[in-house]
Amino acid sequence: MKIIHKTYLLLAVIIAAAVINLALLLITAQQGTADSHSVIAANDLKVTAEGVGSLANSIASRNEGDRQNLLTKINEFDNTFNTLRSGGDLGGVSVSAVPSDLLSIYEKVRASWDSYKQTAKKIQVEAVFDPDVRNALKYVLEKNGEFVITTDNVQRELLGLDRNYNKHKEIAMKLQQTSKLIGEDTLLISIGEGGNIHDKIRKDRILFEAYLRELLQRPLTDLDLSGLDIKEETLSPIPRENSDSLRSLDPLWEAIQLKLMTIESQSLISKEFGTALKDLNVKRIDLLSSIGELVNGWNVSLDKRSTERGYYVQGLLVADIAVFVFVLSSIRKSLNPLEALTAALSRVKEGIYGEKFEYKSHDEIGYLSEAFNTMTSTIKEKEDEAKKIEIAKDEFLAMITHELKTPLVPIQGYADILLAGHLGQLNKNQKERIEIIKSSSTSLLQLITDLLDAQKLELGQLKVKKEVSNLHSTIQKTIAIMAPQAMADQITLTTNLDADVYALYDEERIHQVLTNLIKNSFRAVEQKKGRVEILVRDGGDEVYISVRDNGRGIPNEALPKIFRRFYQVDTSTTREKGGSGLGLSISKGIIEAHGGTISAESEVGKGTTFTFTLPKVQQQRGPL
Repeated sequence: MKIIHKTYLLLAVIIAAAVINLALLLITAQQGTADSHSVIAANDLKVTAEGVGSLANSIASRNEGDRQNLLTKINEFDNTFNTLRSGGDLGGVSVSAVPSDLLSIYEKVRASWDSYKQTAKKIQVEAVFDPDVRNALKYVLEKNGEFVITTDNVQRELLGLDRNYNKHKEIAMKLQQTSKLIGEDTLLISIGEGGNIHDKIRKDRILFEAYLRELLQRPLTDLDLSGLDIKEETLSPIPRENSDSLRSLDPLWEAIQLKLMTIESQSLISKEFGTALKDLNVKRIDLLSSIGELVNGWNVSLDKRSTERGYYVQGLLVADIAVFVFVLSSIRKSLNPLEALTAALSRVKEGIYGEKFEYKSHDEIGYLSEAFNTMTSTIKEKEDEAKKIEIAKDEFLAMITHELKTPLVPIQGYADILLAGHLGQLNKNQKERIEIIKSSSTSLLQLITDLLDAQKLELGQLKVKKEVSNLHSTIQKTIAIMAPQAMADQITLTTNLDADVYALYDEERIHQVLTNLIKNSFRAVEQKKGRVEILVRDGGDEVYISVRDNGRGIPNEALPKIFRRFYQVDTSTTREKGGSGLGLSISKGIIEAHGGTISAESEVGKGTTFTFTLPKVQQQRGPL
């Protein structure tokens, strides 16, 4: 069977297994989700029941607006509870029905809820406050201002009496303070604050009555003064002109005292409402207990179902593993030859040609192996031919460059002899022509030298004799050699290095690199405006040497290519000023042979900076 047909068959097996898995998992997930929502909804019944109790207490605190909210909360419980009986949609989610083994507990919850709901509905319509207590509170609060003012007037009328009435004044001050306390406590009860302060009102009422009787010279025998720090004593009668307010206070207090006795003896909450609220709190505990029993039983049932689903999932997992092993073994059997073929191709990539791949089957891999064997044999033949051609090319290039260099030496020598006048004086035209011959031979010799260096770099034969040398000396020598050209073109050539810095390098080769970089900068700058700087920076274990100019710069797209052999950014300008396109390539090879790096940064119209590194040393050492 062909691999493509086998692949289709395996894909069909995998898809069928995936569809079955997906269907079973989807059904299981939906059922599990519905069960989870059911338990959550059953548990939310506790929250709803608590909400009913909270709203009942809120109504007791005179929040009349919560009566409708209480009815809404009751209906919410009914809706959730009834939906759980048979399952269905609840608030946009699907819930399961109560399991059959939990129906008895469900009916127990229903009975508790019906009783709880009946009491809650009674609270929803029942009046909260006792009308007698409410009227008494209203009366006391309405009279409170007059009451306090009258006690103030009593104290003020006694201020003008002599010291024989100091006790009277003291009692009047206590009357004033007690009247304020009575007003504050009554207000707290009216707004539902202060807790149970009825005993405090009773105490303040008896104190006020006792103080008033003392001022009016009345007996205290019928008052219950137990627990109160009051002793009956006889006081002098208050002059009539100083007792007007006291006589006004007496009837006012009688009326207020009757209302206070009603307040302290009865609760503000009506008896019917209070009984219903108390009954609701008792039934709430029973309802929450039965709901908790239902939730716990449902969780146990879910755990049991989860265990059963786990067995199904385990069986499904075993079947999936079997299918997976079958598919994997089939794929592996089909792909093993590809792995071997890939390894053979990797060896071809590494340059190992001529290997044969053995495969007997007549399928796609068989056709591929035949093509591979043909390819590798052909590449082996072509590689052998290319090596022979490359060797011949290298030998020819080395030979031709050497042979071209040999005749240039006498040409330069005789040109110098003629220019020096050793063979007779030359006229102006003759000197100009011979100077052209000398300049052209020098350029040709430099080109041949560059070609030789490039070829040596290509063959790995460029010799570098590294020794500890003084960069300051090397740079100064280079500047001295390039100075005549700089003066001729009116270009400023400077360096920032004015101290000795030792590094490990071949002085002749680094001089060659500096010369190449400086010549490139000379070509890039304008005459009379050009500036070329050689900058040296200490980098710890390395020394950074930069050649920076203010020339025309190099375009960004050309920067990655400038270190290639024979690459020139501006061919017309370079040819006009000279240049082989090998200088930067040779410089890169020399620097890398020293273990350093070279790079370039440039901005068009502002200049270029070439930077290379050399290993730094602390003291002089011998050659390496």
